[in-house]
Amino acid sequence: MKRVVLFLLTNLAVMLVLSVSARILGVDRFLTSNGLDMGMLLVFAALIGFGGSFISLLMSKTMAKWSTGARVIERPANQDEAWLVDTVRQLSKKAGLQMPEVAIYDGAPNAFATGPSKSRSLVAVSTGLMQSMNKKEVGAVLAHEVAHIQNGDMVTLTLIQGVVNTFVIFLSRLAAYAVDSFLRRDDDESGSPGIGYWISSIAFEIMFGILASVVVMCFSRKREYRADAGAAALMGDRAPMIDALRALGGLEAGRLPKEMAASGIAGGGMMALFSSHPPLESRIAALESAS
Repeated sequence: MKRVVLFLLTNLAVMLVLSVSARILGVDRFLTSNGLDMGMLLVFAALIGFGGSFISLLMSKTMAKWSTGARVIERPANQDEAWLVDTVRQLSKKAGLQMPEVAIYDGAPNAFATGPSKSRSLVAVSTGLMQSMNKKEVGAVLAHEVAHIQNGDMVTLTLIQGVVNTFVIFLSRLAAYAVDSFLRRDDDESGSPGIGYWISSIAFEIMFGILASVVVMCFSRKREYRADAGAAALMGDRAPMIDALRALGGLEAGRLPKEMAASGIAGGGMMALFSSHPPLESRIAALESAS
């Protein structure tokens, strides 16, 4: 419940900030007496689409800590935490990265990397993962997360999300205006769009949003393959990553908050097109076939 409330409040705050910004800039006035101002609509769509994505990116580390209860390891409390920090340090050095924050949280087996940039990132591991795998397998999972940071996946995913959000908002308003114009074709009175526009814009935004998520999740699945390959390179051996994926296949992976699901090590599901992660079997096969 805490995660749901936090997610809703955060999104409401983001939308409020973007709506006020659009009003101040005047880009929300794309509906005119002469029809749609296409240029203004595109600017409005880009502001909302990219604005929401980048605000989420800037808040990603803070939100990750709040939603999972992750505790950043500043002073290791035991040997496992000391090993965890040292392993991430060594992997980051190999990857040519600044040392990210390292955190641990209570939960079923999973791990994630997040942060607004390569130099301000976070790697977090669940206690369930630490308890369920040997150190070589956990090391491979950490290498996978460090590879995500090395590849700049958080920023790239944000850019892709911003582009698709922009098109969703733009096309939904355009389609809604067309529907409203059709419904009001026999109305001699000119003026602002009727209720048909507002209802249609919501319906089209939901429909286009579902289609857009297919594009975003397709990229997310591709980046998992790249992170697996990056982990094998950082480890100097693909066997540990293969063993870690096989181990995950025998575990019930922990669920991450919705806004962070694509950041985890484990995922997948029955609805392949909408899954942020490829099937574990496909990832293992890709590693085994790599030259």
